[in-house]
Amino acid sequence: MLKLYGFAASNYFNMVKMALLEKGVPFETVPFHGCQNPDILAISPRGKVPVLETEQGFLSETDAILDFIEETQPGISLLPQSPFERAGVRAMAKEIELYIELPARVCYVEVFFGGRPTPEALKAKSERDLIKGFAALKHRARFAPYVAGEQFTLADLYFLYSVDLAADVGKRLFNVDFLGDMPGAKALLERLADNPNVQKVAADRLAEAPAFLQRVGAVGRATA
Repeated sequence: MLKLYGFAASNYFNMVKMALLEKGVPFETVPFHGCQNPDILAISPRGKVPVLETEQGFLSETDAILDFIEETQPGISLLPQSPFERAGVRAMAKEIELYIELPARVCYVEVFFGGRPTPEALKAKSERDLIKGFAALKHRARFAPYVAGEQFTLADLYFLYSVDLAADVGKRLFNVDFLGDMPGAKALLERLADNPNVQKVAADRLAEAPAFLQRVGAVGRATA
């Protein structure tokens, strides 16, 4: 059986978890917090989550894990049949990650965990990049009803676990509603919220939140 290493507060962990749930693949979750401990690095070379344990060994990096699951596991396909359309889905997923998720991430500590304010230079760059990233999403995404069209795909996993967090950063830190002129994106978030697997992932995340926040606080005190 596949084993998924990580923790429920991680949006990348949840992308992989959601893929496995949607495909109906049996798997076991293993609590795992990334760091530079040698035991952790033996499983994850950069000390990051998620990690997928397979019969052949360990896989890290979310996009590689998702590709492996798609290529080896039964269940619904998370990519279209056409090579061109498959490439398009992967491109949209990567654009969401690079130009929405990562620019927002530099502000997560301040916005979601009450930590130190984001340095002004990083904050300004985050806002600039997010404006461009959401403009690209508006231009590229179809929202018919899913990101790439009628089929739920890998792009929707990145959308689901990146766009809502980035939109919160926009509202709470920049006073900008990045989804204000994207009714299709809002409708898709509402549609996905009704998915039983999305609800399960959200419930697991909520249940783990107190322990995660305690851990974050302990790390912050140790490094202060």
